[in-house]
Amino acid sequence: MAHRVFIDGEAGTTGLQIRERLAARRDLELTSIDPALRKDVNARRDLLNSADAVILCLPDDAAREAVRLIERDAVKVIDASTAHRTAPGWTYGFPEMTTPPRADIAAARRVSNPGCYPTGFIALVRPLVHAGLAPAAFPFSVNAVSGYTGGGKSMIAEFEDAGAPHYTEARYRIYATGLAHKHVPEMQTHAGLAHAPLFSPAVGRYAQGMIVEVPLPLWALPARPTLADVHGVLAAAYLNEYFIEVASLEEAREVKTLNPEALNGTNTMQLFVFGHDDQARLVARLDNLGKGASGAAVQNLNIMLGLEEAAGLA
Repeated sequence: MAHRVFIDGEAGTTGLQIRERLAARRDLELTSIDPALRKDVNARRDLLNSADAVILCLPDDAAREAVRLIERDAVKVIDASTAHRTAPGWTYGFPEMTTPPRADIAAARRVSNPGCYPTGFIALVRPLVHAGLAPAAFPFSVNAVSGYTGGGKSMIAEFEDAGAPHYTEARYRIYATGLAHKHVPEMQTHAGLAHAPLFSPAVGRYAQGMIVEVPLPLWALPARPTLADVHGVLAAAYLNEYFIEVASLEEAREVKTLNPEALNGTNTMQLFVFGHDDQARLVARLDNLGKGASGAAVQNLNIMLGLEEAAGLA
């Protein structure tokens, strides 16, 4: 019998991509709300409570409201918003992390889908802290650039709609200059850091795809690891993972540039270790709407429902 799945917010960018990834699945039955009833609380409550699993693709406040509308304990929830990524009682849905293991996601009723920037940062930093190569109190910084779809409707309009209030023809711009980006608590918490990292996000004039970079002065780390040490920890952490690839040091030495759009449409993330034994440049490349959003949600859904983890993601 097919599992009944409701995507609340399926008309948004992430919701549309999740639906596209699930549409051909025979092990799932997708339910939808009449567009005219999207703001009807009772209609939404009925669909939320009649599903086996719900994926929330909503703004933070709307996601919190949707959770309050769910009265049936058996309903499994994946929240793609920022609302619950550090909330008590929610399992962080990053299956490749050292902890929690996949078993925790499989047993969870409430899973928060990771953010796109944090996915790259945590994948690069958490194994180093866990292995003791970098102390939890180290002053990490992270630089990243994403396609404009990562900023939601307002940012999409900024780059696509000439009539939008803040329309721009810029090829590239920085943002979150107040250093209070909503992804920072998530990065700190799930990378296991004592202090918030210094986050410098940017957006380019392309729809999707991203690069996340962590500069690392190896000479400043108490353990004084070599480049090979850093690479070895990352390679070991993701040795048997299907969706995370760690390039060899030899491959990294041949790389002259990285195209942020190269993994678009996939749930794959590639990690690179560039540099030498004094300095490292750790880089993650992923699709901000794939492994950074919709692909990760489908991966978590598969685990929670006891299905093949890669189903719909090949």
